[in-house]
Amino acid sequence: MDARIYHALPSPFPMKRGGSLHGARVAYETWGRPNPMRDNAVLILTGLSPSAHAASCPQDTAPGWWEDMIGPGKAIDTDRWFVVCVNSLGSDKGSTCPASIDPATGAPYRLGFPELSLEDVADAAHAVVRDGLGIERLACLIGCSMGGMSALAYMLQHPSSVRAHISVDTAPQAQPFAIAIRSLQREAIRLDPDWNEGNYRIQGWEGGDTGAEDGQPDGRYPDTGMSIARKLGVITYRSAMEWNGRFARIRLDPEQREDQPFGAEFQVESYLQGHAQRFVRTFDPNCYLYLSRASDWFDIAEYGDGSVLEGLKRIRIEKAMVIGVSTDILFPLEQQEQIADGLRAAGAEVEFVALDSPQGHDAFLVDIPNYSRAIGGFLARL
Repeated sequence: MDARIYHALPSPFPMKRGGSLHGARVAYETWGRPNPMRDNAVLILTGLSPSAHAASCPQDTAPGWWEDMIGPGKAIDTDRWFVVCVNSLGSDKGSTCPASIDPATGAPYRLGFPELSLEDVADAAHAVVRDGLGIERLACLIGCSMGGMSALAYMLQHPSSVRAHISVDTAPQAQPFAIAIRSLQREAIRLDPDWNEGNYRIQGWEGGDTGAEDGQPDGRYPDTGMSIARKLGVITYRSAMEWNGRFARIRLDPEQREDQPFGAEFQVESYLQGHAQRFVRTFDPNCYLYLSRASDWFDIAEYGDGSVLEGLKRIRIEKAMVIGVSTDILFPLEQQEQIADGLRAAGAEVEFVALDSPQGHDAFLVDIPNYSRAIGGFLARL
C-alpha cells in the first residue's frame, strides 16, 4: 500500500531562479495526530535521495529510512508529536520533478524543468504545512543533510513559522570539497552516452519514446554514469575509519572476482558495486542532477550581505540543537559550529552536539543510539 499524501502547489508555483511550475504537487507522509491547538507538528526535510517514507505505518509497513527514530516511545515520539516528512520538490519519489509530465507538452519535463533551488524545496514544504495541513507554526523543524540546508531556507523565507530547529549533519553553504564531489557525480552521469542530453528512457514512461530519432530515447538508460555517481557518494558518506574497520585489504575469493582486466579484486570494490546496483534504477538521473546542483547553489551568505553569520542571524527561533560528526568529510564539523554560532547570535537557545561516530556523514542513519539520545532529549525538553 502507499502511505503518500499529495498536496497541490499553487499554480503557477514560481521558482527562485526563474520560471514556474503549473499543476505541481508534493508528496508527504504523516505519523501521529495534530493536537487541538495544532502546535505539536514536527516537520522533517530529507537528504537528496530519500522519499517521504521515513517510518513504517499501517498503510505502508515497509521500514522507513529513519525507522528506528520515529514512532511511539522513540526519539521522535508519535504519541506526542504530529510528524510530517515531505518529499523534496524535484525528487522522483512522488513530487513534481524532471521526470514528471509537463502539462504544456504531455511529455516529461526532462531538462525543460526550471532551474531548482533549495529555496523552492523549502517553499513547497511550507505550502504543505500551512495550506495542506493548516499549521501556522511548527513545534520543530528537523533537517538532515541536504534537508538541513532546505530547513535553513525555510526559516529564512517564512519567519515566525518555526519554534525550534534540529540541524543534522548539514551546512550553511557548500564548501569546495562537497561541490567538487558533486561535480564529479554529475559529470559521470552527463558523460554516459546513454544519458543522451537528458533524453534517456524514463522509468514507467512509454508515451512517444519509441525510437532514437530527433534525440528521442531508444530504451537506453545511463546505468554506468549513475553507478559511478553513487559510488562516489557512498565513499564520501562514510569515513576512512569506517572503511578500514569494515574491509581493511581483504580480497575477494577467486570465484568472486571479475574475469576481466582490472576487475574487482577487493571486498570494498564489491561492496561499492552492490550499493550502486541497488540504486541506479531507483532514482531518476535528471532528478539527481537537479537536486545535486541545487545543493551547490545554496548559500546562506546571500541573506547576510556575503556573511554566513549575518545570514544566520536573520533566523528567528526560540531553541535549536545542532548535531555534527567529527568524521564527516562532506559536511565537516566546523560547518555545524558555524550554524550553532549563527543561531546563538540570532538569539536562540542553542545546544551543540559533536559526535565521534565512525560512520561519517551517514552516521545519522546508522548511529541511532547516539542520535536518538540527542534528538529525543531535545524534543522532550520542548
